[in-house]
Amino acid sequence: MSELTLFLVRIAYLAILWIFVLSAISVIRSDMFGARVPSPAAPPGKAPKPAKTPTPRRGQPTHVAVVQGVNTGITADLAQAPILIGRGNDAAIRLDDDYVSTRHARIVSSSGQWYVEDLGSTNGTYLGSQRLTQPVPVGLGSQIRIGKTIVELRK
Repeated sequence: MSELTLFLVRIAYLAILWIFVLSAISVIRSDMFGARVPSPAAPPGKAPKPAKTPTPRRGQPTHVAVVQGVNTGITADLAQAPILIGRGNDAAIRLDDDYVSTRHARIVSSSGQWYVEDLGSTNGTYLGSQRLTQPVPVGLGSQIRIGKTIVELRK
């Protein structure tokens, strides 16, 4: 093998090694600090409109409660939607579960219907035994499994 070929192989190996190291650092950073969420900017000279909170109808859930797991008993009012669930400090329902990501899932309202969506978590979010790949409608009493924790929509 010529000296030039050996030098190029070494450079390529180092480049691949650095790409791996930088991608590992990026994953660790996003898990520790969460992904950046851009805030909607108001046009100059206008104040942003306050978010419209959904009014609960009869038979509709009013809060989310942790029903099984380490944090059993924690609740969050659905009037404060969207509800972020995870290990991060910015989560409305903060879970002390090793299988939960910093920003794991969220519960949002659209057209009077509540939806749960996974936010790209490592271990996934489940509605019953179905792993979520897109926002899925949830109703009163629906059990959502996040890590080893189960949360439920309640009145």
